[in-house]
Formats: sequence, structure tokens, C-alpha cells
Amino acid sequence: MRVLSGTKPTGDSLHLGNYFGALRQFVALQAEHEEALYFIADYHSMTTVRDPKLRRRYTLNVALDYLAAGLDPEKAILFRQSDIPEVCELTWLLTSVTPMGMLERAHAYKAATDRGENVDHGLFTYPVLMAADILLYHADLVPVGQDQKQHIEMTRDMAQRFNHAYDCEALVIPEPYIMKDSATVLGTDGQKMSKSYGNTIPMFAGKNQIKKAVMGIVTDSNPVEEPKDPDATVFQLWNLFAEPEERRAMAERARAGGLGYGEVKKDLLERVLDFFSEMRQRREHFESRPEEVEAILCQGAEKARAMAAPVLDGCRLAAGLGS
Repeated sequence: MRVLSGTKPTGDSLHLGNYFGALRQFVALQAEHEEALYFIADYHSMTTVRDPKLRRRYTLNVALDYLAAGLDPEKAILFRQSDIPEVCELTWLLTSVTPMGMLERAHAYKAATDRGENVDHGLFTYPVLMAADILLYHADLVPVGQDQKQHIEMTRDMAQRFNHAYDCEALVIPEPYIMKDSATVLGTDGQKMSKSYGNTIPMFAGKNQIKKAVMGIVTDSNPVEEPKDPDATVFQLWNLFAEPEERRAMAERARAGGLGYGEVKKDLLERVLDFFSEMRQRREHFESRPEEVEAILCQGAEKARAMAAPVLDGCRLAAGLGS
């Protein structure tokens, strides 16, 4: 089975939501399947990041974060999306069979229009590029959270439309792989953790930056002696790093009163720093060897293109393109 997923580079460091929502599962999947491909979606970042220097920095940071988290280049293929020119051509082929109505129903487009944003063509056709990312490698499984299932449904629809339009089986219809242990992580303000909300706790930032984020978790104003809601944001974040018995004990303390939010935050900070300590060391190793990281990405792109070329050739042949 061939597994594929990607991450958009839009910041300096991945955060707890990225790790518990997907990254740890990606690392596990590389050992469970024959082929695993993970790409850094720098083309996708062009709808939000306009500074080329920042894009390169963010792209490198995602690679560092993947490698730090345990992605093994001997077991998985890690590459930059923009190193695969075939993805742009397949995007156009899919665009020609994709109805506008489908794109108008895409969650990201609807959310942007609801906010009154000036939507560009890149955001509008975002799902088509995403479909090309998946279909170009004949991916069997695409690991996603429940909230991303629409992307796979649209990809399947586009592949079926292309195959039907040209009476072929050039594109494999992928299956969503809903990650059962994927966690929806709350941000410091109680919303879903997201860079766009500015509510993240970074994995590999400096200690002071992580401390500022943790201590900034929004809580109510109940005094120490008052009972606390064990489902409050600070406790849900703390639970990510605690064993089941610890969680039960903490919930009892919260309900009983006498527990201050400051105590929980301080303990959470120590747990975050300890949990990512070994990964931080791996990240520092690769960060000091940028040429090694670049070699991994280039080798990954070479392997990915070898998979992509015959798929695109099959689509071009079916569509009557070229000689």
C-alpha cells in the first residue's frame, strides 16, 4: 500500500496541534506500509506567504521538524512539492474536468468568502492542486483528520471525472485513511490550535517562547480554592502529556478545589520541554547540516518523480496530448 500526505509551510515551527494531529501518525505509518510519501507543500503556501525568503525558511523548517520527529528517509520519501513539475501539469488536466460548483463548496473557499476576503484564483483552485498531489503518485491511502475528509471526496470525484471523460483508468481512486488516534488540539485561546489564529504552542521554539505560550493559555478567573472544570483548555493540553491515571487524579483535584491554574501551567511547561527534548536534539543535528537535509529532499524528489512520470504519461496519452 502507498501512503501519502503533505504539510503546508506557513511558519517557523510546527506546533502541538501538528504533532498530535498528524505528525506522530505519519512517523508510525512509515513502518506499517511498504511506501510512504510525505511532501512539503510549498506551492500551497503561495496563497498566504508572499515573501520568497520566508517560504524557503518555512520549507526548511518543516523538513527539520519531520526529521526531528523521527521520519526516516530510508523508510519514507520526503520531498518538496515544487521539485515535482509534473504536479502543475496534472493540476491543469484535472481543472479541465472540475466543475466550478464543486470548488465553490470547498470549506476553505467558503470560509474565506464568509470573512469577506479578496479570494484569488490560487485559493479557489486549491482543491485541484491538492487532488493532483494525491493522484500523481497513485496513492492508495491518504491519512487525514475527520475535518479534512472533504479533500479526499473531491479528489475521488475529480479522478472519476477524468477517467470517465477519457474512458480510461489512468488515475487510481484513493481511499481516505481517517487517523483514529488523531487529536484535535485546542489552542491557547480555546479554539482549534492553528497558526492563523495565533494560538499555538510551538514544538521547537526557544524555552522562553514556549513558556510565554503556555503561560498565556486563557483560563477563567476562579480563585485557587474554587473547583475547576477538568475539561478546561489548560487541562486538555496537560492531558496530552499525562498517563490515564495522572489524568484521573488531576480531574479529581480540579473538581475538589485548591488547585491553581498557574501550578498546572508550570507542570505543563516542564512536560512539553521534556517530551520534545530528544526530538529537539535531532533537530539541532540536522539544522547544523543543511546540506544533508537538502540531499534528503533532492533524493526524495528523484524517487517521487520516478513514480509521478508514468502516471502523468498515462493521463497525457488518455487525453490525446503530445505526439
